[in-house]
Amino acid sequence: MAMEQQFAAYRDRVKTFSEQLNEPDWMLKQRLDALELTDELAEPVIERLRYNRWPLWDVPALDTEDRVTDIDIDAYVTDDSEAMRVVQAGNQSVREHVPAHLAEQGVIFTDIRTALIDHPEKVKEAYQTAVQSDRDKAAAFNAAFMNSGVFLYLPKNIVIEDPVEAIFIQDALKADAYVKHVIIYADVNSQVNYVERWLTAGNEKTSANIIVEVIAQEGARIHYSSVDLLGENTTAYFNRVGHVLRDATIDWALGVMNDGNVIADLDTHLIGDGSESDLKAVGLSWGRQTQVIDSNVVNFGSNSVGNIFQHGVILDRATLTFNGIGKIHKNAKNADAQQESRVLMLSEKARGDANPILLIDEFEVTAGHAASVGRIDPTDLYYLMSRGIPKEEAQRLAIRGFLGNVISNIPLKSIRDELVHVIERKLSSR
Repeated sequence: MAMEQQFAAYRDRVKTFSEQLNEPDWMLKQRLDALELTDELAEPVIERLRYNRWPLWDVPALDTEDRVTDIDIDAYVTDDSEAMRVVQAGNQSVREHVPAHLAEQGVIFTDIRTALIDHPEKVKEAYQTAVQSDRDKAAAFNAAFMNSGVFLYLPKNIVIEDPVEAIFIQDALKADAYVKHVIIYADVNSQVNYVERWLTAGNEKTSANIIVEVIAQEGARIHYSSVDLLGENTTAYFNRVGHVLRDATIDWALGVMNDGNVIADLDTHLIGDGSESDLKAVGLSWGRQTQVIDSNVVNFGSNSVGNIFQHGVILDRATLTFNGIGKIHKNAKNADAQQESRVLMLSEKARGDANPILLIDEFEVTAGHAASVGRIDPTDLYYLMSRGIPKEEAQRLAIRGFLGNVISNIPLKSIRDELVHVIERKLSSR
């Protein structure tokens, strides 16, 4: 089969899949249009990375049957919290809970298959607001083959005090591509703390294409936290995109702690005047893996503020690259774009890169960047060791302090503790 025809050949399977899920006609059209584009569009451009041989384009089985999963859910969800939560194993939801008082106010938090049946117009209103399928090959592939995901909707003026949690457990007990689409839609003046965990059960070689759309309408405030812990044999492309309207805010706190090769593509579009985004990301690469964190904040609105703060640690023969791109468009007067990317290398065989870029198309703005790649400051080590702390423990404390800015911004203590545990585990493997 010619390369240019490889995805178009799935047209009948995609059509049958959509019909079996009882998806609305507009979603089927979106899938089929995206399928045609998947053969035509170029892969996303990720600076300082060649990934043309990464297995990111494996088509999923497109199975609509809810099978009994072999994943031990209790091994991954260890508490009986009554908090607002969705837990997915593979492509199906195994636990969902929305407090009655929030459901009565119109809050929706469910798997995307159910949302397309019960709330099709609300999903249509949000879907592809932040990520259009004609953007690149990855976006078109996700739109065509998306087989599961989550939909969170907050009506106007709703403030959810407690964190809202989504737990995604990839089923790598069998070899099947993982294609997820998550939508977080906060209507005017609503507020939420949303927390994700991405985990893997099993060791089969798999690929993952995960797109998250985060939409903040006027005056809305979203605090988005995630800990990414996909397995060693999972090659993944994450694309999280924020769409921020007037006087709205999306703050990101991301722990990129996967064991396999991963692209974490983070984009925030500050559309409205007075919109803001504060992006904090930490990464830890070990073994022979390659991880790239590609952060892009674009200021369209006047008086918009976009900050990028990235810290990373590299062990063994691993590679970690930070690309930070701040762009201020024409007419975005009084916009502010700041970024900082710093990498600690704990091995002579490790490879690290911090690549800051500022693109400014307007006067009367503020912008700046800082970047560094190096080793732990010997002065910090000396200070700790002079107080009787062994060198190895001093190094760990210095690293935890280096990464701590993001860890402290995650609202759930259990997630913070898990992130610290992962860091300790990887440092102990040296």
